[in-house]
Amino acid sequence: MGKGPNESDDQPEEQEERAERPESPGLEQELEELLAQAGVDLDSLPLEDQVSSLKTSLEQAQQEAAENLDTAQRAQAEMVNFRRRTDEDRIANAKYANSRLIANILPVLEELDLAISHTESSSEINDSFLEGIKLIQRKLTGVLESEGVAAIEAVGLMFNPMEHEAVGTEESSEVEPGYITQILRPGFRLHDRVIRPAQVMVATAPKDPSESK
Repeated sequence: MGKGPNESDDQPEEQEERAERPESPGLEQELEELLAQAGVDLDSLPLEDQVSSLKTSLEQAQQEAAENLDTAQRAQAEMVNFRRRTDEDRIANAKYANSRLIANILPVLEELDLAISHTESSSEINDSFLEGIKLIQRKLTGVLESEGVAAIEAVGLMFNPMEHEAVGTEESSEVEPGYITQILRPGFRLHDRVIRPAQVMVATAPKDPSESK
């Protein structure tokens, strides 16, 4: 059977052209694009220079990738630290939110302590009245303790300027110099923060009578 008018002997040639035509950009094309961006004509260079140019471009790309990775890691670390600091600030703010109110309540507790001391030394006050004051004191103390308030220990301890406020000194042969002999006003701590230092007297060494002569 003869060939039709649209048929020709060129069909094998068209198939060969389609076979030779690349379906997708290959490595060579990608390298050429990379060199084109760098302003280098790969075909105009000798083979040795082509290899050297490709190695240089690859090293630059690797260095840039390493710098980008380092920048990303630093940014991530800064974000983690920022979130940690934000969480710590939020927890601290919630932990000490009532510090001002508690500081205003402490004088009331002191007045109750003084009232109990004076009432116990007086014979004119009946026992039921005294027990009522003590009950109020215990309830108020319990409320403050539930909020994390604790009294600062002082007597018999070394003077600590972070927790104690020295009102004066007194000579003592029983207490070592620098140690606290008595509390004039109690101090309090809210969790691990001092909200009011304790006012104390600090011991000093007794003077030698011979020195005064």
